[in-house]
Amino acid sequence: MKRNVFYVFAGIVALLEVGLLWFAIDLNNALLIQAGLVVGIILVYLARRTVSDVIEDERSTLISQKSALRTLEIFWVIFFLISMGSVVIGFNRPFFPPPPLPPTSYPHIGIFGFFQLAFLCLMIFLYVGFKIYFARKYGEFETDEE
Repeated sequence: MKRNVFYVFAGIVALLEVGLLWFAIDLNNALLIQAGLVVGIILVYLARRTVSDVIEDERSTLISQKSALRTLEIFWVIFFLISMGSVVIGFNRPFFPPPPLPPTSYPHIGIFGFFQLAFLCLMIFLYVGFKIYFARKYGEFETDEE
């Protein structure tokens, strides 16, 4: 399979995962999205192994390593800032739990999952951005004219 076909396939799998997420929310079944995510990752991994025009050399390895390191350096700062803000908000609540509330008055706990998904998306965007930056810096996009 060609590299661009693989990218289209991976995008389709990602869209199916989003649809499966909403379906799992409607059914209130977390196991459905968890199993679907594992199956999707396995499918993308197996498809990547069939890509015929992947060229791995020292330059692409260097670009991947630098991109991953810069993503980690930026993301831990962002994650630390959000966590410290959460600690401040948490310590401004009463120490002892309040009396039980009726089930309809509890805050929606799923919002934490959306924050985690947003952080994961931020990590992906940071990594891709750094990958593009370092690819330009080290000449990955230049064509060899022989």
